[in-house]
Amino acid sequence: MLLEHRGKRPKVHELAYVAPTATICGDVTIGENSRVLFGAVVTAEGGAVEIGAECIVMENAVIRGTPKHPVRMGDHVLVGPRAYLTGCAVEDNVFLATGSTVFNGAFIGEGSEIRVNGVVHLRTVLPEDSLVPIGWVAVGDPAEILPPHEHERIWTIQEPLDFPGTVFGVERGPAGTMIPEMTRRYAKGLEKHWADLPREG
Repeated sequence: MLLEHRGKRPKVHELAYVAPTATICGDVTIGENSRVLFGAVVTAEGGAVEIGAECIVMENAVIRGTPKHPVRMGDHVLVGPRAYLTGCAVEDNVFLATGSTVFNGAFIGEGSEIRVNGVVHLRTVLPEDSLVPIGWVAVGDPAEILPPHEHERIWTIQEPLDFPGTVFGVERGPAGTMIPEMTRRYAKGLEKHWADLPREG
């Protein structure tokens, strides 16, 4: 399904394929010979999404551009099933395996691999040919790649990257005080979908 959002229509190359149950919404560009498979969602939530040539976005993956952090994906990128990318830059020839997650402001260098359930955290920079092992977390600039059980080390690097401020514009505080303001702001931004219009081709 192709949707116009905030006056912007998806641009899908004539040689690209979008499955009938995929959703492409707003200021999204999909390059030549790319494929977006069943159940995938590619949505420009106020920030563009550019997908290069010969990319594969597999079933139930989500790619989301935001006003502060658009998505730019190079050529020959494979996005695995259930992967989640928001507001990031991905260079050419990158493999993002099943369940991988890439957060706002992250950069993944050419030829890198994020293996099953790997995470590239907020504002993290991975140089070319990096590898994030199965279930591990890349965090920081320059990135440290850590196993998930090293939570204290991950948090030491992650906390100053300021997830609530970067993503939602909310000052960090106790979770119970942040969440209501985060959901109010997010709901306000998402209400713009009321005016979405379906588009053919």
